[in-house]
Amino acid sequence: MSNFIKRILVVTIACLSSVACKQNSESSTDYSTLAVVDQMTAELTAPPFVPKPIGNRKATKLIVHMEIKEEQGEMADGVKYNYWTFGGSVPGSFIRARVGDEVEFTLKNHPDNKLPHNIDLHAVTGPGGGAASSLVAPGHSKTFNFKCLNPGLFVYHCATAPVGMHIANGMYGLILVEPEGGLPPVDKEYYVMQGDFYTKGKYGDPGVQPFDMTKAVEEKADYVVFNGKVGALTGDKSLTAKVGETVRIYMGNGGPNLVSSFHVIGEIFDKVHIEGGDMINTNIQTTLVPAGGAVIVEFKVDVPGTLILVDHSIFRAFNKGALGMLKVEGKENGKIYSGTTQEGIYMPEGGTIQNMPKVANGKEVIVNKTLAQQMNDGKNIFSNTCFACHQSEGQGIPNAFPPLAKSDYLNADIDRSINAVLHGLSGEVTVNGKKYNSVMTSQNLTDQEISDVLTYVYNSWGNNKTRVTPEMVKTQRAKPAVKAKDMHE
Repeated sequence: MSNFIKRILVVTIACLSSVACKQNSESSTDYSTLAVVDQMTAELTAPPFVPKPIGNRKATKLIVHMEIKEEQGEMADGVKYNYWTFGGSVPGSFIRARVGDEVEFTLKNHPDNKLPHNIDLHAVTGPGGGAASSLVAPGHSKTFNFKCLNPGLFVYHCATAPVGMHIANGMYGLILVEPEGGLPPVDKEYYVMQGDFYTKGKYGDPGVQPFDMTKAVEEKADYVVFNGKVGALTGDKSLTAKVGETVRIYMGNGGPNLVSSFHVIGEIFDKVHIEGGDMINTNIQTTLVPAGGAVIVEFKVDVPGTLILVDHSIFRAFNKGALGMLKVEGKENGKIYSGTTQEGIYMPEGGTIQNMPKVANGKEVIVNKTLAQQMNDGKNIFSNTCFACHQSEGQGIPNAFPPLAKSDYLNADIDRSINAVLHGLSGEVTVNGKKYNSVMTSQNLTDQEISDVLTYVYNSWGNNKTRVTPEMVKTQRAKPAVKAKDMHE
């Protein structure tokens, strides 16, 4: 072996030894004996927001007050659910601490609540993660203390029996324990947490939906959502950033059952803190987040547009609600992303208009509904049938599905709209000056249902307030299906 190669080996071994020693030194720090120098009340935030960074502050006594509230909320348009919450939100309030902090945690159970609850924080070293010391009845409070020994992003949840039911009703959240000196600064930080919900009715069934224990045990979720409800991160509730900014998302999975395949369509994670810990992976497309686990992802946004957050177990995103948006504003960069440079025809669902499976025709009961009744029923049908592609405010998905809001295409021809629902639509259309080339399948809906959902669409989001009747639909149904080329003209 040459002296040159020997020298390289010596230097390499020395460097590796230095890194290993540094890591061992950091991991062996005994934070249990670290003295605190001050006292402060913790800032708690509701999702998607997070408290301000810790920075380089010294370890302190951190006072946390958290209230449990049982309250009814909206799971989806027209769908109500009785949530159990930490701090009045699902997920619960975000807690931000640092290693060495002594946390004095007071858990309050609101007097109007019906059930006892407690809290298990995965950041706690001790029996039940605090659950053993925090079981609290309605109208009472419990206080316990713990020391933050390990940096990382940790889940907390209720651990009162039946544990799965308490978690399934929304009782989970995140606590971030920053390392000494804090995390590196970024431009934007957001709090997103996935959960699976189990209801007596199917997805989109209207009214108050109670929890279904049988579905939960069988892990057959009706809803898989970000931040507690369908559309929590869409429309005017979307996350925002500007071109050139670095975004950090604290992503947790409350479960209680399903693993999340977290992905942001149109971005690559520059850094992923695997399972919320010290190990960082780079250049990641999709990252697994286990039930009861968390991850920190960071990425720089380079071009403007709407990025779509999904669970890449993809039917959960487009059919059960696990979909959010990050809207990026700023200057285009054609070198990174050019947009369309050539137009052609590509039918991912096949070369013909697709048809939904037909069911046996039953006798449809037509009633003389009021406009208010049509709007209410139409909204429920929209939430169950149209939401995934056209979104909660009819805004569509850029470059994929056209908007229904203030749609010149819809407002110009009502019969054409009815035919699109009856027979499907494929090929290029121009809506509000932009071209779209995708496929809409025919919908297996009754004349009354089609009239209701189109009435809802036409009377929402700045459209022309047309009222569609079942008779109008029946007339179009009796005619031969419109050829695709004629439907676009």
